[in-house]
Amino acid sequence: MELPGGLLYTAEHEWLQIAGDRGTIGITDYAQDQLGDIVYVELPEPGSRLESGAVFGVVESVKTVSDLYAPVSGEVLERNERLEDEPELVNAAPYGEAWMLRLRIEDPAQLESLLSPEAYEELTRQEQNGG
Repeated sequence: MELPGGLLYTAEHEWLQIAGDRGTIGITDYAQDQLGDIVYVELPEPGSRLESGAVFGVVESVKTVSDLYAPVSGEVLERNERLEDEPELVNAAPYGEAWMLRLRIEDPAQLESLLSPEAYEELTRQEQNGG
């Protein structure tokens, strides 16, 4: 499982990269692996407002449909339009070309509730072991 440092993670398997008051969101390598072949991604329009912990979109695979959860609250600045025509990018490059949203982070204090790479790795280890 690929797990880049320098990112924060959610227990629902999203990642957040921070640059000042901006954040980029995507789903983790572990999540895309569990979902299988991604066939559809639904994301909110720029200008939409996300609430921390609330559903902001959907990823559909050949196996299942999974909600996407916002790691922090903020305004959507940009969405990755490539995923509309190339949802399989999520499988190929979950931390690169398959970023999903860019947003303006409203409350930096919310970052404290996110997981470090080490904590996320432990969470996925427990999930794999049925815990």
